[in-house]
Amino acid sequence: MVRPATVVATGRYLPARRVDNDELRARFAGGDQADVIDRFEAASGIRQRYWADPAENTSDLAVAAAQQALERAGWAAADLDLILVGTDTPDRITPATSTIVQGKLGAHRAGTFDIGCACASFPTALATAAGLIATNPSIRRVLVIGAYLMQRLADANDPMVFFYGDGAGAALLAPADGPGLVASHFLADGRYADHWGIAAGGTEEPANPAALAAGRTTVQLYKRYPPTLNEQQWPTMIDALARQAGVAPAAIRLAVFTQINAESITTVCEQTGIPAERAPRLMDCYGYTGSACVPIALDHALASGLTKSGELVTLIGSGVGYNMAGVALYPEIIDQQGSRG
Repeated sequence: MVRPATVVATGRYLPARRVDNDELRARFAGGDQADVIDRFEAASGIRQRYWADPAENTSDLAVAAAQQALERAGWAAADLDLILVGTDTPDRITPATSTIVQGKLGAHRAGTFDIGCACASFPTALATAAGLIATNPSIRRVLVIGAYLMQRLADANDPMVFFYGDGAGAALLAPADGPGLVASHFLADGRYADHWGIAAGGTEEPANPAALAAGRTTVQLYKRYPPTLNEQQWPTMIDALARQAGVAPAAIRLAVFTQINAESITTVCEQTGIPAERAPRLMDCYGYTGSACVPIALDHALASGLTKSGELVTLIGSGVGYNMAGVALYPEIIDQQGSRG
């Protein structure tokens, strides 16, 4: 029997250290790229970001966000049937970060797996979790996390550290009383696979002294993406999700996009007819948090009243690869008394 599933609680975690643009201006002042922070700020809308303590790993960020979501739902970690972690900054190449999260949470009854498609990881994980709940009666409570710690994998002297904010967002899924997750859509274009990433450390080029000296074990922008790539593809995603959900794009109550460029979000709202105030632009608060930016924005929107239980939400993530994924759902948020509302 097919069962709809949806989000019943969310949480987020940002590390304690706030890094504003003035701190980065001071770092790069006097060099041949002294104005780079000004240019990045004007183009993106990013004003600050949070960086993890050296003792914090991706799994620690994920656990903190998960604990907040569990507390809000009134669930114990032992209640979980499955844990999915979406990230492209894992603690280790192997084992999966989700297994480390499971151990730290004490969710020893839960199965786990990682999803690694950059900023598309969280929507992909939501769609996967909903599909498993729909078709497997033994799976009823699923934790989905998006976590990001890319600045740890960047060269501190690379101005691109401007974009990398650390953080995690989490969502709990359960069988829905209403329509639940009603649509999903996926796009990719592997022709962009060599544009941005970490070249060494995998099977193509294992980490070695030459790779380390050349900077290939750190994240690098090798080729620029077309500046309007997201603006071209996000409307396609919105149209597909709205069509599957049986609504017009203007009926979407909250439209969350990858939080890397405020102007791109504004442009896509104009193209699709979604009122701009329904599409959060939070990069001024959190920076670009990669795999975590969509769940962080969702939790922010729910906590601040931008949307509420029972309203149609779309979540679209796009990132290196080039990978894109989107879902449309009606959340059923558990209130403090444990009921949906």
